Amino acid sequence: MNRLFADSITVGYGEEPIIKDLNMYIPDEKITTIIGPNGCGKSTLLKALTRIIPHASGSIILDGQHISKENTKNLAKKMAILPQTPESASGLTVGELVSYGRFPYQRGMGRLTKHDRDVIDWALEVTRTQEFKYRPVDALSGGQRQRVWIAMALAQETEMIFLDEPTTYLDMAHQLEVLELLEELNRSEKRTIIMVLHDLNQAARFADHIIAMKDGHILSSGHCEDVICADVLRKVFHIDAVIGRDPRTHKPMCMTYHLLKGETQQHEENVHSIRTVAAHS
Repeated sequence: MNRLFADSITVGYGEEPIIKDLNMYIPDEKITTIIGPNGCGKSTLLKALTRIIPHASGSIILDGQHISKENTKNLAKKMAILPQTPESASGLTVGELVSYGRFPYQRGMGRLTKHDRDVIDWALEVTRTQEFKYRPVDALSGGQRQRVWIAMALAQETEMIFLDEPTTYLDMAHQLEVLELLEELNRSEKRTIIMVLHDLNQAARFADHIIAMKDGHILSSGHCEDVICADVLRKVFHIDAVIGRDPRTHKPMCMTYHLLKGETQQHEENVHSIRTVAAHS
């Protein structure tokens, strides 16, 4: 079942499209990772799917409805998003930040109900951040703060969680901690997880479905076996990769690679020429 899909969408900033005529779907109750080089449209796609930015044409459909026509609070009850560099007001405590996840359900004066408080405590417990409830968010480490932001997303009680590079700026241990938490939420809570990742081996290890993007287009999508392979990585990243097997998960693993410099230079020249012509046409 695919509750969320895009049909021929074009998205951009100003007059120049970043994504053009793109079709894709998000498998329900699975972990989907989006990979691709910098500037290829990964974050733009994530923002369009969550209506942070509008799409110029085409359709994004969630549960049979166009998201552009969906009530904002109703949409916030279905999907939560953790941006690339989330920021909170200085001095805000962990409990206060996580309580913001209850906004879609609040009425009148916006006071928290007993159910709201129970959900907040549950989100803190699941993300193992309960002990930080009364601490300022600013006083936490990077990994702790990331778990708190995930707790806020969980407090929204959405079935879909979008994360834009959730492991950025974290060390290896904290990266693994965050990804294992998301995997646990997917397996135990059946949450649909969609995230942008740069690390190919992390994408292969944790994803059920991978989308590989380049220049605003999807070059490959499907099971990690179909995407994390030498041919696809050559087209997406212009690298000659040696693919092996992770001895623990038995999933594809990029063992080593080198840059195909000639092809990269030619590609960049072609892209530059196309954009120059488009700018003067």
